[in-house]
Amino acid sequence: MALRFKNSLSRRVEEFVPIEPGVAKMYTCGPTVYNFAHIGNFRAYIFEDLLRRYLSYKGYRVTQVMNLTDIDDKIIRDSKARGIPIKQFTAPVIKAFFEDIDALRIERAEHYPPATEHIPEMVALVKVLLERGHAYQIDGDYYYRIASFPKYGQLANLDMQGLKAGARVDADEYEKESVSDFALWKAWDENDGDAFWETELGKGRPGWHLECSAMSTKYLGKRFDIHTGGVDNMFPHHENEIAQSEGATGETFVNYWLHCEHLMVDGRKMSKSLGNQYTLRDVLDKGYSGLAVRYLLMATHYRQQLNFTFEGLESARAALERYNDFISNLESYPGGKSDGSAGGVISGAAAGFEETLDDDLNISGALGVVFDFIRDINRLKAEDKLSAGERDEALKLIRRFDSVLDFRTKAVSLEAEIEDLIRQRTEARKSRNFAQADKIRDDLLARGIILEDTPQGVKWKRKV
Repeated sequence: MALRFKNSLSRRVEEFVPIEPGVAKMYTCGPTVYNFAHIGNFRAYIFEDLLRRYLSYKGYRVTQVMNLTDIDDKIIRDSKARGIPIKQFTAPVIKAFFEDIDALRIERAEHYPPATEHIPEMVALVKVLLERGHAYQIDGDYYYRIASFPKYGQLANLDMQGLKAGARVDADEYEKESVSDFALWKAWDENDGDAFWETELGKGRPGWHLECSAMSTKYLGKRFDIHTGGVDNMFPHHENEIAQSEGATGETFVNYWLHCEHLMVDGRKMSKSLGNQYTLRDVLDKGYSGLAVRYLLMATHYRQQLNFTFEGLESARAALERYNDFISNLESYPGGKSDGSAGGVISGAAAGFEETLDDDLNISGALGVVFDFIRDINRLKAEDKLSAGERDEALKLIRRFDSVLDFRTKAVSLEAEIEDLIRQRTEARKSRNFAQADKIRDDLLARGIILEDTPQGVKWKRKV
């Protein structure tokens, strides 16, 4: 089966053929570390985690780079407002970002280059663009001349007829209608405070778009396989990356562009003014787990808008409970007498999972395959028609699925106090003190421990 992606550049579904056989090199736009990332950001990072994990599932050796934008207009503004140096301002935000991706079980990329540690590479890139006639300088500011790059606007499908020759934009971010020459390097002024470097270009700092071109080529080469981000990155950021990179090298920059759609909240665009812009920490503080957030953010195809609701998180909890109960119950099942049908269920699920994800990461189809598999194996187990060997094959497959999904709750040893409470509850039940037994059960539930009374004894699990 061939892996296929909808390429934003060609607007066609294309078979994935890496530049180097067996190797997938990808660049994923990371956070601007002026504030905690919100759940819309994490929707993109979860999609990229699914992509990374599935490439590994398919046997590719993945090299992923995710930049950390630790210098831009907002960071300068907010660090000055607090009266602290930029490094001191960004450090706790970067720390929180890594804590958040760990809570969501997002696999770590191979490289997380901070922009401020790659100024020499950016300066070198501007110098090449000057030599090739793609850049020019005015009063210490350096701009990219987009009229020098005929392909400009191809990714975002822009109408370039309305371009005003020579118009320039200085801001790191600008609206879609502002099709203008953009800043590569900004000369220092007193409003920048400590945000400057002394370089061959003069005293100043890079524009936002420059960093990704410089750092992606440093770690992945002049041409690499996959570049991802949210649809809001398509223009101007990714369009400018292409112009900078291809203008400097004369080569195709990226073979496959994948863009993740917006996240909505309760059917409305997420914004501070509506009070519906949640950080991951906001959601966790409401009692939901990182695993439930992971499920909800992953379960909708990346090219479809995702509507985030707390009802959706409850549904995610229920799905995860079913998923994890299936694994734990199957692990304790001794095996019955096979009727010969389990092999077809297992092989069919393995093929279906791969077939759906090969189709541009069709995760909703893949989850449908997974839960059909759980239903069919549970039916065979209930009828004692699943042998011990078939049980082991079914467990092997669900664990292989989980290398992509990572929905399995982690085994955690119970604290001594909780173990003692479970023993007390067992003794209370034996002495028919059901009120005390129920109270202990309720106390444990409040602490996130769910008890199940089975013929084999009390089983426990952590609330998802």
